[in-house]
Amino acid sequence: MFKLFRFAEPYRYGIAVTVVLMFLQSIAQLYLPTLMADIVDVGIVNGDSGYIWGTGAWMLLIAAAGTACNVTAGLLSAKTATGFGQIVRSRVFGQVERFSLQEFDTFGTASLITRTTNDITQVQQVLFMMLRMFLSAPLMIVGGLVMAFSKDARLALILVTVIPLLVGVIVFVAAKGIPLFRAMQQKLDRLNLVLRENLTGIRVIRAFNRTEQERDRFAAANADLTATAMRVTRIMSTIFPVMLLLLNLSIVAIMWFGSIRVDSGSIQVGDLIAFIQYASQILFSLTMVSMMFMMIPRASASAVRIQEVLEVKPAIFDAPDAGSADGLEGRVEFEDVTFRYPGAEQPAVRALSFTARPGEVTAIIGGTGSGKSTILHLLMRFYETDAGTIKIGGRDIRKLSQEELRGMIGFVPQKAVLFSGTVEGNIRFGRENAGPDEIEQAAEVAQAQEFVEGLEGRFGAAVSQGGSNLSGGQKQRLSIARALIRKPSVYVFDDSFSALDFRTDAKLRAALQEETAEAAVMIVAQRVSTIMKADRILVLDEGELAGSGTHEELMRTCRVYREIVQSQLSEEESA
Repeated sequence: MFKLFRFAEPYRYGIAVTVVLMFLQSIAQLYLPTLMADIVDVGIVNGDSGYIWGTGAWMLLIAAAGTACNVTAGLLSAKTATGFGQIVRSRVFGQVERFSLQEFDTFGTASLITRTTNDITQVQQVLFMMLRMFLSAPLMIVGGLVMAFSKDARLALILVTVIPLLVGVIVFVAAKGIPLFRAMQQKLDRLNLVLRENLTGIRVIRAFNRTEQERDRFAAANADLTATAMRVTRIMSTIFPVMLLLLNLSIVAIMWFGSIRVDSGSIQVGDLIAFIQYASQILFSLTMVSMMFMMIPRASASAVRIQEVLEVKPAIFDAPDAGSADGLEGRVEFEDVTFRYPGAEQPAVRALSFTARPGEVTAIIGGTGSGKSTILHLLMRFYETDAGTIKIGGRDIRKLSQEELRGMIGFVPQKAVLFSGTVEGNIRFGRENAGPDEIEQAAEVAQAQEFVEGLEGRFGAAVSQGGSNLSGGQKQRLSIARALIRKPSVYVFDDSFSALDFRTDAKLRAALQEETAEAAVMIVAQRVSTIMKADRILVLDEGELAGSGTHEELMRTCRVYREIVQSQLSEEESA
């Protein structure tokens, strides 16, 4: 956990001031019982009301100063802890943004969300407590012992006996709690996963009448988390009763033996009162430390999970000599490329070689699981190839920075992804500095202009989270417009026309032909009608290239392609 505290370094001056203020506040608290003893032993015993008033005023002033220090230290601690949380969240988010899809698959989306929110909050709260108690509690314990010994060394032996017992209870409970807190965070991941799947898949769940089953699945995950939380709570809840029991027994023992010491004249009444106050301060400080130790096990488990994210070295990174993509043409070359997904038995693509040239449309077709989308993911460097080379403009894509590489590509994913905001904002996502005319042009080519004109506010119309207020075809057309506005060297369409009707599909392909005339266009498609007129069609079968050529050539030479065509088109349509 202490590794994470390096992110509080920008607040080092605030921390230093907090430490000084807590030191002054502790000194003030330690001085007050002595003044109270003087009021009793000097002022009251001698009937000196002037001394009582003077010392009382001095006590009031010291108490006010201590309170001011405490309040200021609290404000600075809150500012430091909040700023620390902000920095760590930014670092974790920035690290996750650099992850390849392989790291996302390893951690899981639900776990990454929990680590970025709940886990960081746990560590942030402990940092706040530590800033308040790190110096104050030890100083109160040590200072209180010193002052107690100064009043009566024999009576102070009671505290020397009790304190190790209290420390032992804290250590024992913390040792038992840490593993359970770690398990608790993992079960929270599971609960978030079930909840996220339920919320995002609510249409499918209701369509298949699986509401009851999903409710049971959530209840099982919730019960599992609750059971672990109950175990932790039972263990942690033993601290306060034990602490209070030992505290009360200590006070009773001090009063018992203190009265004997007063009766024998070994200690004055005022000193006994001060001694009891010092004992209370010591035991109260230990109670506060126990509260902090109740939080530390969970925060320690959370800190480990955060550190796991920060210490991961992404599988895909920019080479030290990564260069610019300026001047590169959009010529895509795959040379003997082989790739296997982590944990898969067989490669998704094997010894794959082809070239997609500027000014041409290269289509990719094949059965489910044949590796079509994998080719596009490898081109975008979402995954790294196991063997072979991928080039753009004659340069290995690993010699380009990821930003430069992806800046050359206009990508339209298989599942249209939109962001909450406006229609214009989603199109401008492709190129932030695009002008209004360019946005309208991109929408017109993508066949989105017609439905956008019908929206209230046109390009300023609101888009809800995930584009849920738009149809599938409308979302796909906006995704295509987002890619077009980049004016890239390579266009990549991952089965991006599946939600379009044939009329819109035909108009879109006609408009795209002119817009993408100078770029390399790669299309993954399920429908043969979408790619029949492509300059080159690549036919994949179980990750290998089964054929390459035009529609007419493949109909003569490729059995796999003929089977796909015959399953979709009549003889007249395929001719």
